[in-house]
Amino acid sequence: MRLSFAPPPLESLDPARFESAAILKKLVAAHRRLAEFKGVAASMPNQGVLISTLSLQEAKDSSEIENIVTTHDELFREAADIDAVNASPAAKEVALYSHALRVGFQSVAATGLLTGNHILEIQAALERNRPGYRTVPGTTLKDRGTGRVIYTPPTPDLLPGLMSDLEHFINDDGRYAADPLVKMALIHHQFESIHPFNDGNGRTGRIVNVLYLVKMGLLDIPVLYLSRAIVGTKADYYRLLQSVRDTGDWETWVMYLLDAVESTAAQGITTIQAIKALLLDTKHRIRSQHRFYSQDLINNLLSHPYTKIEFLMRDLKVSRITATRYLDLLAADGFLRKRKIGRSNYYINDPLFRILTGEAAPAGER
Repeated sequence: MRLSFAPPPLESLDPARFESAAILKKLVAAHRRLAEFKGVAASMPNQGVLISTLSLQEAKDSSEIENIVTTHDELFREAADIDAVNASPAAKEVALYSHALRVGFQSVAATGLLTGNHILEIQAALERNRPGYRTVPGTTLKDRGTGRVIYTPPTPDLLPGLMSDLEHFINDDGRYAADPLVKMALIHHQFESIHPFNDGNGRTGRIVNVLYLVKMGLLDIPVLYLSRAIVGTKADYYRLLQSVRDTGDWETWVMYLLDAVESTAAQGITTIQAIKALLLDTKHRIRSQHRFYSQDLINNLLSHPYTKIEFLMRDLKVSRITATRYLDLLAADGFLRKRKIGRSNYYINDPLFRILTGEAAPAGER
């Protein structure tokens, strides 16, 4: 078996092989669900709320694929403060993922492109350093049962050329006559096989997935998160990645990711509709009960499952005394639940927590 895998250019694949009846049928279903998802997301009064909230869930699930595990409680407490002194290493890693996604989205939105430099920026934000492409051999993959090496990434001298080819494939729409969702699947496999960085390849590659959909106009904002589907089928994900290298079975890999797009979009529709309903209900009830109602206040409460006095001061541009009064009144009226953790008071939006996680929010003192 060939151990070193220097992937050939994706253009060497015949596009016609992805026009089988099964793939075309799955493409129709995935595009239909994705278009519905895009429309539901566009119906949100403030799409920034979705980026703030859904990116946290994606960050958690994507990191979990790499065995970086944190609780929702811990993540939501530290999500807006990457430099929090008491945050666990896992919570910091997950918060950095959300930050890196925003960095990449800003670049794609500004340029309409997803370049090699943008990917370097994403990885730098994720890892909080700028090492560039790796200069040492990549980590070999071993069979868990036998310990036998089954894959070795390309040597460092090949990385600039491989990433340049991938950049052209991503941005030159006329270079390869295949559906964008098929191309997304091919791009993801190619990136993971190139394995250009010392660390963060999997998480960077999953950010590239959603940013490519934004670049192609299939999404307006980067809120389709495939990591939850991958977490649920993690063994299949790694098995199919390797199967392409071993046998050239691209079709099964493409079908796998098309399934992930369809199922993730369906789940996302339900989640966004629930967030929208909560936003409108919160807006109407606060407006009827409190004179300090504002749209900025609503956006803050729906953007942070755990908000803090400092967040309200920043978003509403009010003093600490005013922000504290607002949050305490909202907690007294049942909109939020006040919880003291260490030296900080957090104000928990329990309904939003449940929407994002399907869990009951952790108990704590009022």
